[in-house]
Amino acid sequence: MIYDYQITTGKGETLSLSSYKGKVILIVNTATGCGFTPQYAPIEELYRKYHDKGLEVLDIPCNQFGAQAPGSDEEIHEFCTLHYNTTFPQMRKADVNGDNELPLYTFLKKEAGFKGLDPHPYKELLEGMFAKADPDWDKKSDIKWNFTKFVVDRNGNVVARFEPTADIDKVEECIVSLL
Repeated sequence: MIYDYQITTGKGETLSLSSYKGKVILIVNTATGCGFTPQYAPIEELYRKYHDKGLEVLDIPCNQFGAQAPGSDEEIHEFCTLHYNTTFPQMRKADVNGDNELPLYTFLKKEAGFKGLDPHPYKELLEGMFAKADPDWDKKSDIKWNFTKFVVDRNGNVVARFEPTADIDKVEECIVSLL
């Protein structure tokens, strides 16, 4: 269950996800130098719009995809607050795939595997890049790129996974249905 996991905040404090019992959680691996970085704005909008109704956002910066999250946790936080006025909690930069991945991401990927990219201007580019790196990329549950989102319901169940190419309106619909 999601509540069994802990993560580290950007300030180095341990955060038990059990503190989010009864909340809807949007978990997203982010990057500050990515074509999807502007998604910070609608994520912040969702947070402001629905936080009082029970939405929490966990922003987990990750530098595994094109080294697009360089800098320290402080520098990443400063960038996000300066450029996107983010107010949701930001966690310590972490890996989401591989030997050093956060155990939380092992769980998330097991609960909600990869189902394909949504139509998007970057879809073909991403698919070509992924296929070049790994011919079986589409058969694995790994996180494919920055801004992959997981939605967790009020009971701690992972109910949806949205790839970075998903329209944010779909993410909002899912969240609203759980609030």
